[in-house]
Amino acid sequence: MSPHRLKAALLAVVVVGASATAFTFSASGDTGCAATGSRATSVFRVDSFTAGNSDAVQAAIDAATAQGGGIVQLSAGQFDIDRPLWLKDNVALRGSGPDTVLKASARFLDTKGPHGGHPLVTTEGAENVTIADLTADQSGEIFDGNVEGRLNEYLIDVRHTDNAVVDGVATRNPFTYSIAVVGSLNFCVRDSSTVADSSGRYDQLDGIHITDSHSGAVIGNRVDQGQGEDGDDGLVAQTIGAEVYDVVYRGNDVRGGSHGAGMQLAVSGHEIHDITIEGNRFWGSPSGIRTGYYNGATQAVHDIAMLGNTFFDNEGTSINFKGDLENIRVEGSTICRSGEIKVADGAGNSVESSRTHC
Repeated sequence: MSPHRLKAALLAVVVVGASATAFTFSASGDTGCAATGSRATSVFRVDSFTAGNSDAVQAAIDAATAQGGGIVQLSAGQFDIDRPLWLKDNVALRGSGPDTVLKASARFLDTKGPHGGHPLVTTEGAENVTIADLTADQSGEIFDGNVEGRLNEYLIDVRHTDNAVVDGVATRNPFTYSIAVVGSLNFCVRDSSTVADSSGRYDQLDGIHITDSHSGAVIGNRVDQGQGEDGDDGLVAQTIGAEVYDVVYRGNDVRGGSHGAGMQLAVSGHEIHDITIEGNRFWGSPSGIRTGYYNGATQAVHDIAMLGNTFFDNEGTSINFKGDLENIRVEGSTICRSGEIKVADGAGNSVESSRTHC
């Protein structure tokens, strides 16, 4: 969307299912992310008690879009979602905190997202969007999500998007990856949480998964894929159709599931480079941080900085980097009842100042 269409100074109210009350949303201070998401100030309210369904929420999104963008403000309470919510340019979807719940309803699997999957929220093709302050429940414990296209799209699906923020979003009962950023740039996932607690129902339940994307940050999240037996990697950087680069993972608390690691750099066709992994805590996982190679991939992983991370009670290695490596820097790691650090030979690779401390 071109800048002249943005109505940042406009204060307007469109009400869905409630009486009008004018207010202007004011963002908080420094967030540690370059991405800003939507900066719209027009407000479109949806009340769960009078319009707690996906049609009402989507209608508010569409109304905001028609006016050049806006904040779709959801009340506390449950919204029954029977089809994917599709965010559009310059729209923020905001709840009132964890008590605002988007829950996949019994009819949720009857419809699909733009790529044939079942996202609860998708940003497909949009610019300048925000998803914030709510709980997203994919209802994987209620129905069988092992359907065609299950892994085509994900619970919170940021896709083909420029300038997206996911902030304060809690996910639960997934049957796909929980929060995914795919083919996007200028993104931020912060202060959010994921949990995978099912056993024997699903596979590939990653927490926060970055694919084919660049120029973003994953900051201050709590990722726990290990409550049940189905969980996979906690954090992922993956290449399929494009490189992943210029991404910061900082200050996250991460437990990988029994089928994965705390974090994986997964190479499948393109390089991963210029990644910072700093000040995170990886605990209770089969391993801490590792590289993985798929479909015969041999592309390089280079210019990776792993700084000041803590590894606690991981069964295997704390760090295990193999493959075509260059400028892999590991510094200031703290290890407690966790395995060793392994980095294969490569130009500029270094491991320094690690300590064992519990």
